[in-house]
Amino acid sequence: MRFSETLREEADAIWQASFDHPFVKELANGTLPVEKFAHYVQNDAHYLHVFAQVQSMAAAKSDDLATLGRLAAHAQATVEAELALHQTFFGMLGIERDPDFLPAPTNHRYTTHILTVAHRGTLGEIIAAILPCYWLYWEIGQRYKDSRPNHPIYDKWIQTYGDEWFGNLVQEQIQRLDELAKAAPEAERARMRRHFLISSTYELEFWQMAYTLERWPFESR
Repeated sequence: MRFSETLREEADAIWQASFDHPFVKELANGTLPVEKFAHYVQNDAHYLHVFAQVQSMAAAKSDDLATLGRLAAHAQATVEAELALHQTFFGMLGIERDPDFLPAPTNHRYTTHILTVAHRGTLGEIIAAILPCYWLYWEIGQRYKDSRPNHPIYDKWIQTYGDEWFGNLVQEQIQRLDELAKAAPEAERARMRRHFLISSTYELEFWQMAYTLERWPFESR
């Protein structure tokens, strides 16, 4: 069994909870309250900004030009495709990006996690930490691609993550993780496993953060 397959199997219960989370299910059937999606998209825009930084840091730790180029392309894709998508959502929701936006506690913890791995870890550890964001969204996109929310925002969200271009990026990163794991010593593989499972847990908590409109206790509503 490939390293990625063992991680996916171990994270299955966490991922299943994401598939079944009310945020995801209500988005897919078009009943998710818009204020919850607005909270999600504001936090996700912040997360993706950090995610692109981490992808760039992964590129900088690459030993060969081919890998460096591909990871830099992934960072560029995040900036151009993902953040552009979120700008579309901002427009459709009638809200503006706030440069002083304070990410919710769960978002803060998740981005701190991947930034810490990017600063301290190997390339393999970084890929393990960011892969759940790719892979889980792809599986959600595949699982719900035939759903019909009949909502302009939710239709576009599902279409994006069920699209072939996104699946190709996911498969590339899965393959990269397996190649890096083969060459890694056992101690590094153990850290890669831990980062993957921590990020998988944060992905689940991110839905809950959005669904409950999580904020810091000191914030005024």
